[in-house]
Amino acid sequence: MSLYSRGKGSRGCLKKIILNKLIKKNFNSNQFLKLQKLLSSQGIILKKKNSFNFGYEKFKAIYLTGLSSFLIILIALTVPIFSDNSLKIAKNSKINDSNKKFKKVLEGGEIQSKSKIDEGLDLSNILEDVFKFEEIPQETVRLSASTIEQLFKDTNYSLSEVRKSKKVKPIRLSLLPNEIKQIENANKRKNLFIQIILPLILEENNVIILDRKRLFSILNKNKNSKKEINWLNSKFKQYGVLNKDIPTLKVRMDIVPVSLAIAQAAKETGWGTSRFALEGNALFGQWTWSGDGIKPAGAESDTKHKVMKFNVLKASVRAYQRNLNTHSSYKNFRHLRAQLRDDSEKLDSLILADQLDNYAETGKEYTKILKQIIKQNSLQDFDDVKLMPLSVKYKNLI
Repeated sequence: MSLYSRGKGSRGCLKKIILNKLIKKNFNSNQFLKLQKLLSSQGIILKKKNSFNFGYEKFKAIYLTGLSSFLIILIALTVPIFSDNSLKIAKNSKINDSNKKFKKVLEGGEIQSKSKIDEGLDLSNILEDVFKFEEIPQETVRLSASTIEQLFKDTNYSLSEVRKSKKVKPIRLSLLPNEIKQIENANKRKNLFIQIILPLILEENNVIILDRKRLFSILNKNKNSKKEINWLNSKFKQYGVLNKDIPTLKVRMDIVPVSLAIAQAAKETGWGTSRFALEGNALFGQWTWSGDGIKPAGAESDTKHKVMKFNVLKASVRAYQRNLNTHSSYKNFRHLRAQLRDDSEKLDSLILADQLDNYAETGKEYTKILKQIIKQNSLQDFDDVKLMPLSVKYKNLI
């Protein structure tokens, strides 16, 4: 309720007086009229105060129910948004973490493996398919350098043409020509060496590529045949995988970039002129402490290691790839290669070469030389070339 009195000296102005006790007390209509009449005689005007509560007390339950429902709907709509953002943040964090690790490797840091992938090695069968080359009767005639050059000319096989067409003639030679060390022109000697070993490296890479495709095809099936299981078991033995560990086999069963293989062969043989290459078809200077080999010249009498020798160049290439794909010294090489695969990046020989410091006693200096050979001779031009199908004509010739 509101009370208005005529203020003294106010000349008819009304003064509003709020009486708490009267406001708080409820009056019926008769009581209100009596009180109004009484106060009016005293010069006080009494009016009933309007209340606009929109029926709150009457509809209180409905209001509260509506408010609760609104809050529940609001929470239901906002929680998925925050959850989705959290997942995106987590996913991005994983990607960023992977990039940081990859960047660390590029800057010379070591690769840290959180799992036991690529651990251990069973040596009993890893070179079984290499030794099979030794069992084959060899009737190959060592061709002279001039004969080989003429053969390449007749078949239009040149490195300049390979760089243009990205295709390599399937000419497989089993032996290097003795005269290669007598070729005085360095570029001519290098080109002949590359022409001889390029088809061999591509052929071995093709074998691995086909095996890798078959591996993933088998793994994508819900049920495998007996033939597929037997093939898988043979590959576990071939790559020295312990406990039939699939992730380890996937890491080990992969190619070596062509440019890197050529660079290592060039470094280890002096572009095909070394005694190990000409007498033992040893392109990559692999050591052995048992079996047949060539003792290094000038080695001390108590030296036990020899350089492995092979019947044909192809066997040397396969043994080299098996060595990089299985030996514990090149685990970082394999892990970085797998990382490049996971990131859908090409297998860059200049990056992978840094992980081969254990290949030679000179360590990091050795990897610098490899990268220098790759760059100076534009060997990466051959990383994406393809080996043409082998024709009967050239197969019988060689």
